[in-house]
Amino acid sequence: MKAVASTLGVARSNLVEQLKRPEGGRRGSYRRAGDDELLAEIRAITDGRPTYGYRRVTALLNRAGRASGDAPVNRKRVLRLMQQASLTLQPHTGRRPIRVHEGTVVAPSSNRRWASDGFEIPCWNGAVVRVAFAIDTHDREVMAWVATVGAGISGEMVRDMMLECVERRFDASVPRSRCNGSPTMAPPTPRARRWTSPPR
Repeated sequence: MKAVASTLGVARSNLVEQLKRPEGGRRGSYRRAGDDELLAEIRAITDGRPTYGYRRVTALLNRAGRASGDAPVNRKRVLRLMQQASLTLQPHTGRRPIRVHEGTVVAPSSNRRWASDGFEIPCWNGAVVRVAFAIDTHDREVMAWVATVGAGISGEMVRDMMLECVERRFDASVPRSRCNGSPTMAPPTPRARRWTSPPR
């Protein structure tokens, strides 16, 4: 037996245990007296409260057991029975479920959809370069970008960047506004409002 165990690289006790088992027999799941009755009580709780996990189910079982004078139930036993009966909840991993995107995100032609984003580049001297850019989702051209080493990208910088995109893609004679609103106003709107840019 020792030579066989050494050749196979297993313990002798493992070989002895396998010889004692019936042919093809495998040890089944652990069973304990009273598991069927306890599982019926667990099912009664989970049918009424399907969002309860094994800890809450154990608490309700022990609460009812104290009222009737029964011994408390071990939560590991409840977990084992719920796992065997597929009554446990989906484990919480802290990650949000991934939504499947089946739509089309590619723009059919240029100037249909623009997108903007920003990123930071930390430097060895401690400075941080902050960059924002605008891109066309069809031809993937970066139409304009701004960069600064200041506290952050300001709203004025973003407005100037969007104005540069409009001037580059459409017409350089787009009317400008000194207000905080969008400078990418359609040509019919300024004509309707008789709006002109203030003198500089």
